[in-house]
Amino acid sequence: MDRVSAEELPEYAERVLEVAELIPAGRVMTYGDVAEWLGEGGPRQVGRVMTLYGGAVPWWRVVRADGRLLPGHELRALDHYRQEGTPLRQASRHADGHLPRLDMRRARWDGAEVPAGGGSGSDAGAGGGDGGRGDGASAVAHR
Repeated sequence: MDRVSAEELPEYAERVLEVAELIPAGRVMTYGDVAEWLGEGGPRQVGRVMTLYGGAVPWWRVVRADGRLLPGHELRALDHYRQEGTPLRQASRHADGHLPRLDMRRARWDGAEVPAGGGSGSDAGAGGGDGGRGDGASAVAHR
């Protein structure tokens, strides 16, 4: 799916996609983390944005809080996680499809330090170590 032009993209959706682009390779944020970072909406709203408009951003870095891979996209996401070195937990023999889960304790990014140039090679968010918030506070509390 191509990214919708800025004129057609709702403001909230644009902000969600900007956060997705900030997440460093090898790290993830939950849908709820993104909503908290933005200070509006909730996990369902972020999930809806990612479903409708997320194809042109690193969608595999915005995940479920339980670490399960996105249904229908497990193998594509797993390829990205392996390429980026995202921490995974080995699947148990009883796991559905024997797929690993994300190791949320190690993979979760709190948005506190935005890498120079953003998380996906863009120049978004290069404005400091506070996740672009400007207040010096960690964007998402450690869980």
